[in-house]
Amino acid sequence: MARPADGQDTRSRLLTAAETLFAERGSEAVSLREIGRAAGARNVIAAQYWFSDREGLIGALLDRHRAEIETRRHALLDAYEAAGRDDVHALAGALVRPLAAKLDQGGSGAGYLRTLADLLTRPEPTVAPLRVEEPGDSMARWRTLLEPLLEPAAVDLHRRFHTLRFVVVELAHRAQAPGRTDHRLFVSQLVDAATGLLSAAVSEETRRLQAQRRAVR
Repeated sequence: MARPADGQDTRSRLLTAAETLFAERGSEAVSLREIGRAAGARNVIAAQYWFSDREGLIGALLDRHRAEIETRRHALLDAYEAAGRDDVHALAGALVRPLAAKLDQGGSGAGYLRTLADLLTRPEPTVAPLRVEEPGDSMARWRTLLEPLLEPAAVDLHRRFHTLRFVVVELAHRAQAPGRTDHRLFVSQLVDAATGLLSAAVSEETRRLQAQRRAVR
């Protein structure tokens, strides 16, 4: 079906409305019809028309921010590789800082962070909308650079995913805090905390339980 000439403006308004509403209430608590009304769309099913369903809209919302985050993270990873030394803290920064830039982008950034946090904290978390398996993706590159610096047991226990989820949830909460405009200390401390999570030793108890689970399987 052909899109109307002003369609891209309608699509943009729908995404902006979704960001605002998701930031306030979460991506699971807002209907597509509400988004259409908030965007001032003439047709109450405009969101369905443009995005088919909720997952399509969420994917489009994430994609709206993707290029900026990819550029920022690749630049940090380029600098890491140019330095030529193993540095978990630098890689933690490459995870945190591109996302933390969203704290300075008002409702749009807050909506992105809240949506991402919702995806990662579902009963069955998903990273599929982040396209981490795409060739050249910055998160795939980050994972590859980080893996040799972690204990194999930590890799098997999904330490990188748990760190990503922690970081995103903390940033989403921060984005909801009213009146805070200087995020430098918060972001620096978050990088430190992410470094600690990534670097934490796997205890003997955890190794034993991990071995028991493998034996059962």
